[in-house]
Parts: sequence; C-alpha cells; structure tokens
Amino acid sequence: MAHLLIVDDDPNTLASLARAFRLAGHEATVCDNAARALELVKSQAFDMMLSDVVMPGKDGLALLEDLRALGIALPVVMISGQANIEMAVRATRLGALDFLEKPLSTDKLLLTVDNVLKLKRLEDENRDLRQRVGKHEIVYSGERMQRVMAQVDRVAASETRVCILGETGTGKELIARALHERSPRKDGPFVTLNCAAVPAELIESELFGHEKGSFTGAASRHLGKFEQANHGTLFLDEIGDMPLLMQAKLLRVLEERQVERVGGDRTIPVDVRVIVATHRNLHDLVKKGVFREDLYHRIYVFPLVLPPLRERDGEIPPLVAHFAAQVCQVNGWKPKVFLPDAIQELQRYSWPGNVRELRNVVERLLLLADGAVDAALVRLALPAAEGEAAAVVAHSGSLAERTDAFEREQILAELKRNHQRMTDTAKALGLERSHLYKKCQALGIDLRAMRSGG
Repeated sequence: MAHLLIVDDDPNTLASLARAFRLAGHEATVCDNAARALELVKSQAFDMMLSDVVMPGKDGLALLEDLRALGIALPVVMISGQANIEMAVRATRLGALDFLEKPLSTDKLLLTVDNVLKLKRLEDENRDLRQRVGKHEIVYSGERMQRVMAQVDRVAASETRVCILGETGTGKELIARALHERSPRKDGPFVTLNCAAVPAELIESELFGHEKGSFTGAASRHLGKFEQANHGTLFLDEIGDMPLLMQAKLLRVLEERQVERVGGDRTIPVDVRVIVATHRNLHDLVKKGVFREDLYHRIYVFPLVLPPLRERDGEIPPLVAHFAAQVCQVNGWKPKVFLPDAIQELQRYSWPGNVRELRNVVERLLLLADGAVDAALVRLALPAAEGEAAAVVAHSGSLAERTDAFEREQILAELKRNHQRMTDTAKALGLERSHLYKKCQALGIDLRAMRSGG
C-alpha cells in the first residue's frame, strides 16, 4: 500500500483516479492546484505524486521546479490531455519519471504506479546499503564476545525470541541486526523502536499504527512498527521502560500475531520476529510490579548477555582502528596514527558509556590531533582527565558544576596549546568564535590576564 498525492483541476479526474487507487489498495489524497499540493508535500509524507500539467495559476511543470528547488525527492508522474514532445522532454529534465496522456487507461496507470514504487524501493534499499557499509560491523576478538557471537549464530536461524541484556552503549542494536541478517528473514525489513524514547501516549500508535482522524494530529493513516516489519524483524530496545498498559497490549499481539490500528475496526495479521533488549534487570522489575510476569516469560526465552567494554580491554585496539577508519572516511579526513601510549591510556579508562563512548572519544581525538594521537591528548579528551579537573569533576558539586569545571579545563588546555589564539582554539573545539568568547565569559576565564601572562 502506498500513499499517493493526485493534483488536477478537474474534479471528475480526481474522483476517478482516487477511486481506482483505493480499489487497488492504495491511499489517495487529492487537491486541485499546485500551490496546495506544495503545502501538502511539505507537511505530509507521500510515496508518489501524479500531477496534471495544464492547470490555472501555477502549472505542473512549475510545481516540479518548486520540488527540485526545495530538494524534495518525491517520485512524480505527469499526466496531460494536451501533451507534446517538448512538454514531455521538459518534464523529464525536471525530474518526472513518466508522462501519461489523457484519457488514462486504468490498467496502464496502475502498472506505471507499481513500477515507480518498485524503483523507489530499490533506490531506498541501495541508499540504505551504502549508509550501512561498515556502520553495523561488529568488531571483536576476545573470548567473551566470541562466545556471544557463537550464540548469535546458534539462535539466528530459529524463530526463538531473544532478549539482549547489557549496559547502555554495549551494542545491543548491532547484535539484534546481526540476528536478523543471519536469519531466514534477512530479505525482510529490520525495524527498530526505542521504548524509552517514545512518550507513553504515542507508543501505541508507533507500534500498531493509527487511522486518519483517530486523534488530534492524525492527518493520515500511519502504519505502525509491526506492519512496517511484516515478514521481517522488529527490535524493541529498552523494553523495560515500556508502560504497563502497553505491555498488556504487546503481550496480546505476541500471542495472537495480529494488530489493530488506533481508531481502526479490524485486525491485521502480522508475521514478525520480535527481539527485545534492555539495560535493566527485568526479573527485579517483575518483583517490583512494574513489568508483567507473563510478558517476561514470553520474551525472556533466549537471553544474550553483552559484556561491558571495561571487561574487554583487549578489544580496544581493533575497535579504535575500526572507528578511526570509519570517522575519517565519513569526514574525508586523512588517517592519523594512535601511538602505543595512547592505546594504553584508553585501556586504563573504565568506559561507563561502553563502545558508544569509545567511538565518540575516537572522533574527538581525531578532531583535536594535529599529528599522531598520543597519551597526553587522550588524557585531555577523556571525561575523567587527570589532575585537578578530574578531582573537581569526580568528587564535588552538582552535575552542572562538574560539567562547567570540565569545560573550563578543556578550554584552558586548548587555549594553551594554541597560544591563546581564539580562532585556532574555536576550530579545535568545534565552536563558533563568538560562542567560544561567550563560553569563556560564562566560565570565568579571563582572556586578557592569560595574554598578559597573569
């Protein structure tokens, strides 16, 4: 099913096209002028647009030009009863995928729409694949992660429900994706939802979808994560943070394998493998009465426990190399060497944010480094830096006070490295020069005293 926008000044054409598409299972929105069409495209998501060329006011070709100027990559098919070669060539140059003459054959029109939608899916898949190259690779060498990956290989080919456990930043989504890509469902969609990131009043709509007009703001039909993941895998991250009411509804969907959209009056069968993850202790949550015991037994079939990075310090060198190559490739930077003492310094750190924090620190180091990355630069970049700043941050004050103290020490150190040159310091810290001046003033850094040696 696709959501189509039809633009034509003839009400009979709008009615007949909308009826044909709805009978074919699509959703159709209609409007009778190009200006209104542009407003709709800006405010709603459409899979495709069909537009007449000759209309009062702004015509279809001008609408194409507006879409291109705004950078809106919406597949468009043009239709006209006054077609000529020149018009068709111009429409194609402006980005139209096809040009159909009136009167329209319903069969030909539906075939054209199907072909355009298939092309759009292929382009989306290719773009997703390009973005994913290397992004979702799991880098490991230690015995503990080898055991985890052996378990992934063992359970991936089954339909067994997997519960991935581990601290924040240990790579739970990467493991879920690996389970999907090594399963018979690998050609289907992999859809994710972070249960902790969605407001309680919206999570039902996110999971099960909603019908147009079912609540304020529901301007069109929305397919939920279960329908989006049909014949594939749905990854529910931070399942321990799901509201109790939604836990009951999720349990029913897992048992019955069908969903009902918010505001809908029919059930829709879904074929989805559900994988869940959490950093919390689900058994404790059950005892406290904030997580349903029946749902716990439904999802806690095959637990996979990911070790924190502090217990995998032997894997820091390959992870650093992987992240450094990835960051340099994305930003077009020249590769930089991490000296042995820098690696040792990274291995001494406890990594409360785990692999995700390591990736961020690697990017920070590459930004700060003029040449090779050494231990001194690592100490500067790590949140728990050595010396007075570490003592202040680690042992005293509110979170805001500790943050200010850390920022102050970082700016002072960078100013010293750059001999008080504000432009170079701002560039090294990734700040606008004016923003750096404001930061210094807010943190009590006396720039005039520094320059005079005070």
